[in-house]
Amino acid sequence: MSRQVVCPACRQGGVLRSQPQSTRERVASWVWIVPFHCQCCSHRFLTCSLGKESLDRREHLRIPVRLCLSFSGGKIRGEGIVMDLSLGGCIIRSETNVHVDDIFYLEIAVAEDESPIEVAAMVRSISARGIAFKFLRKAQENKRLLSFIQSRAGATSSVLSNAVEPAVPPPLAQDRDASGES
Repeated sequence: MSRQVVCPACRQGGVLRSQPQSTRERVASWVWIVPFHCQCCSHRFLTCSLGKESLDRREHLRIPVRLCLSFSGGKIRGEGIVMDLSLGGCIIRSETNVHVDDIFYLEIAVAEDESPIEVAAMVRSISARGIAFKFLRKAQENKRLLSFIQSRAGATSSVLSNAVEPAVPPPLAQDRDASGES
């Protein structure tokens, strides 16, 4: 089980390991001091990992979802289901034949009554779990994607890896109206 790291600036959880970006951070990583960044306030800081059972090595929190997606690039067009989503990319299930390093334009449907979230991505890997895409621009630059991830992150902040499909999909707006809930 991973140790929860808390941001020293905003005192929020959801802090994830980051890649070293400066000489100082690279040198610190040689002595088990690793860089982190807060997904809430974007604060970067170093913390010691020596003697801890394990620290999650992921750079972004994975949010388990089941969202429809279509993608296109070059002469390839496909559809699939987004299985998990993060600020850095997503994993999808699709029958479309793609290759590592292919670049696609993704359209992720987050709600029936809204236009899809559009993002450019590159195929990072292909495995039995699905096709892993890495977003080409930071999710922070896509306000709709950032807002969607942040709205889902609060409910699933303890899920850092091996995201599983939710047992029951979230109710649609018409389902809530029919049940009398607002």
